[in-house]
Amino acid sequence: MKLDPRQTQIAHLRAGGSSLIIDTTLGQQPMILHWGPDLGALPLSALSALAAASCAPSSGGQLSTSPRAGVIPLGSGGWMGRPGLVGHRADGTAWSPRLSCTGLEIDAGSARLLTAEHQASQAVSAGSGRLVYHLQDAEAGLDLALTMELLPQGLLRMRATLLNTGARGDAADQTYFLDELSFALPLPLSASEILDFSGRWGLERTPQRRQVEVGCHLRESRHGRPGFDSAMMMYCGEPSFDFAHGSLWGLHVGHSGNSRSWLERTSTGRQVIAGGELLLPGEGRLAARQTYTSPWVYAQYAEGLDAAARQLHRWERTLPSHPGADRPVSLNVWEAVYFNHDLETLLNLAARAARIGVERFVLDDGWFKGRRNDRAGLGDWTVDPQVWPQGLHPLVDRVRSLGMQFGLWVEPEMISVDSDLARSHPDWIMRARSELPTEWRHQQVLNLTIPQAWDHLRDRLDTLIDEYAIDYLKWDHNRDLIESGDATSGGSAAVHEQTLACYRLMDALRSRHPGLEIESCASGGGRIDLEMLCHVQRVWPSDCIDPHERQSIVRWTSQLAALEYLGSHIASPRSHTTGRVSDLSFRAGTALWGHLGFEWDLLSATDEDMSRLAEWVSFFKQHRQQLFTGDIVRRDVADGSIWLHGVVSPDRSQGLYQLVTRHRSPLSPRGMMPIPGLDRDRSYRLRTVLVGGGPAGLVLPPWASEPGGIVVPGAVLEDVGVHSPLLNPDQVLMLKAEVEQQ
Repeated sequence: MKLDPRQTQIAHLRAGGSSLIIDTTLGQQPMILHWGPDLGALPLSALSALAAASCAPSSGGQLSTSPRAGVIPLGSGGWMGRPGLVGHRADGTAWSPRLSCTGLEIDAGSARLLTAEHQASQAVSAGSGRLVYHLQDAEAGLDLALTMELLPQGLLRMRATLLNTGARGDAADQTYFLDELSFALPLPLSASEILDFSGRWGLERTPQRRQVEVGCHLRESRHGRPGFDSAMMMYCGEPSFDFAHGSLWGLHVGHSGNSRSWLERTSTGRQVIAGGELLLPGEGRLAARQTYTSPWVYAQYAEGLDAAARQLHRWERTLPSHPGADRPVSLNVWEAVYFNHDLETLLNLAARAARIGVERFVLDDGWFKGRRNDRAGLGDWTVDPQVWPQGLHPLVDRVRSLGMQFGLWVEPEMISVDSDLARSHPDWIMRARSELPTEWRHQQVLNLTIPQAWDHLRDRLDTLIDEYAIDYLKWDHNRDLIESGDATSGGSAAVHEQTLACYRLMDALRSRHPGLEIESCASGGGRIDLEMLCHVQRVWPSDCIDPHERQSIVRWTSQLAALEYLGSHIASPRSHTTGRVSDLSFRAGTALWGHLGFEWDLLSATDEDMSRLAEWVSFFKQHRQQLFTGDIVRRDVADGSIWLHGVVSPDRSQGLYQLVTRHRSPLSPRGMMPIPGLDRDRSYRLRTVLVGGGPAGLVLPPWASEPGGIVVPGAVLEDVGVHSPLLNPDQVLMLKAEVEQQ
């Protein structure tokens, strides 16, 4: 369906409790009239009235109306904040584009056209659906196709393809230099508090809050990956919005390379949240008839952070690449053996793991040629015959005979200068100049934008997967992309193309090997974003598996990614990262909240440890379907010294909860705690579950000491709750609620 751009055009999409109303009156570029709670079915007259009502009075006599930011904000329309489209031609022209709508394509099964007879007015009314606006600046020589899609879950996403149609003049003037293509969405001024994230290695996704002020709050990632300090999802909402309450709006750039996101409030009373890819100089160079396609930028409206997380999780579970709920319990041997690969030790580890129910055995770094430490070997993806004279077959055969899958660590996008590959193809190392970039972790970046390098890497990995029937690749990425240029083209910036080449490589391997799973690891959680989730089946939230730190890391990573994606391992008694010593019940209970695995030398575990671990593994297997299909709920209890995590089944018949003591409190005991997320009109049997003997120092309240627990209405559990137990710091207690059958 195409609409006449000369007429008033208003589109109203509704899905997942959200409404999106877009206006392209008089051929202007799309303007958002409303993005927020569902307004219900509106007639054309109401939509037209909304368009009129959203125009502000003139400001100081300078403009007829206070300018609104279009979806792609432009200074040519009077918007004096950060622009969304920045570029120019070699002669300095086309730097102030004016985009007008020349057409609209509608892809929405429930779309219907509303018209007003004898008036130049029309509107589209639909549920979820996709709108493609065709925009043009003929004088600047630019055509742009802007896609806006409201998904059934209520999640909004946007992307655009920009075409350089050329300009007047000789051939040298035809090139258009694109610096930025970003998207903006309006926010009400009542959204006055920002929540986004920062972090560092071993402490990713650290939340930070601040008040909105006039000006621009800008977050950029120039790591060539999102990085440990990624903003992840930038939220802006009503003051003190939390997990359960408060209107909020969020934006996320779905891209695994460089990106930027920002929130801006102007002195004219406008406020936007925006983002897009961060292009390095020259990456957006477009010859005549060339195009640039942006990443998807995702946006969401919700009431409370839990509702926002559930919206994302429900969409992720529809992806073709989604791993499903039957996640195999894993053992990764990194912290057990590091680079000291010894067949007998690894065989014993495999047997020990199988004994407690492990279903996937993963051999980490150190298996390939010349890799005795982290200073050499990257790029030489052949099994080291000195360490493995029979190849990996003796280990793989034993692992499979024990009923486990086999996984392997790789770091395909990186190269060691001390490697056969670097000596044969030094021009395949990414660099912006003749000298190599600053070294990070004794390694450089392999240029996958070179077709021969990409083919070589695909073939080597393909051969490995074939030879050993590998089920799973732990795909690491241990350095930022510093000065990552293409040496074969004079060192021009190549992070954009490198990122796309990585996606293509992952997809090619999975296409050749159906069932292969890939984990995105980047020194831990340095590369986690929604586009990466379209290509992998698992992410590694952090190299730190100290359960005290992991509680926070998983709590906030699950704001973006569903629990089944989050690798969550039981650590050694003393953390290899922080040195903190933790009880087994705390380590195991923390790891339960995600894709369960082990990162521990099980050969050092006592028989008592092994027996308790087997209980935790069995408990995980009994509940993984619920954990990885249900809805997440989170609360801060009492003074925040207790955290409550929960997953409630889609039909609200049961809920699994974890009570976590973060630190000592001046309150003891700590009063009532809510049990949220259940059906308010049904009654539930609530009981404690003491897995592996339960936590040390536990003193239960009377309700939890009742045989079989107690039966309480869902409304009472949420609004009143039950009394908290006494727990030492750094402990977890599992609770289970099941609907009471009448």
